[in-house]
Amino acid sequence: MSLRPDGPDAPGPGPVAVTETPTVAQLRDEAMEWGRKPRAFGAIYVAEHMVRAMRAYGWTIIIGALGQPILYLLGLAVGLAALIDAPITDDSGRTVSYVVFVAPALLMTAAIQVASEEFTYPVMDGFKWRRFFFGFNASPIASGQIATGVLLGATARIAAAASGYYLFIWMFQAVPNPETGWIAIFVSILGGWAFGAPIMAYAASIEDDKGQFALVQRFVFMPMFLFSGTFYPLETLPIWLQPIGWVSPLWHATELGRSLMYGRPEEPLLTVVHVVYLVTLAVVGYAFARRNFTRRLAK
Repeated sequence: MSLRPDGPDAPGPGPVAVTETPTVAQLRDEAMEWGRKPRAFGAIYVAEHMVRAMRAYGWTIIIGALGQPILYLLGLAVGLAALIDAPITDDSGRTVSYVVFVAPALLMTAAIQVASEEFTYPVMDGFKWRRFFFGFNASPIASGQIATGVLLGATARIAAAASGYYLFIWMFQAVPNPETGWIAIFVSILGGWAFGAPIMAYAASIEDDKGQFALVQRFVFMPMFLFSGTFYPLETLPIWLQPIGWVSPLWHATELGRSLMYGRPEEPLLTVVHVVYLVTLAVVGYAFARRNFTRRLAK
């Protein structure tokens, strides 16, 4: 038996909801609302992606970032120092043990080594191999935010490597002034920016990988590492080799690190020169990187 009443007095069907087609203006407002958060925090989202991608080779990062400087510290600063059994007198006239002299330079080297890795192949990866930068740019995230996100993601790795290495050299009693020595971690990050930001700008301009990054490692990073007063005072080099150190961000960062970690005396004006030089390299390199990201993603 049907429970539905029949006949002319039977109630009709209920009101039918009519779906109104949204206007173009409404759709635009909705899209703008959904895009407001990515536009505000786009650089953070990109940095998060870069950091999450590092988890795939996390142990490689840890071993690579800390292993090489630690081997240098053990082999040269500890082993060689025990062999020669002589302190080092730096260009300021301060005499310290060889371990104390070398430790700040290796801390800065660890940060710059990470920068040389994170600002080269990962940038090429985002533009050419996996092309995820173009995916970011198709969203409300702007090209400048992508460049900033890459910088922030690399900074996270630089900070982790520098902090771990500083703890290691502190355990070796190579930081006579720990009350100011910890500031050298931030100096190493600045040194990583000063070297890495121009490299990032260069990497964003490369269309094809033809070994350019290997050349950077061999003919830019290695001479900088060897001739920047890393293992001996810069003034001991022939005068025609010393300009390599003068233009090297590693030397400027190392000089600041030595002042902080063992109290190397230095003229205030020279300290200002070191800081201004590093900041200038970082800012100019970042500006060119943003420009190259914008041009590349607009193609």
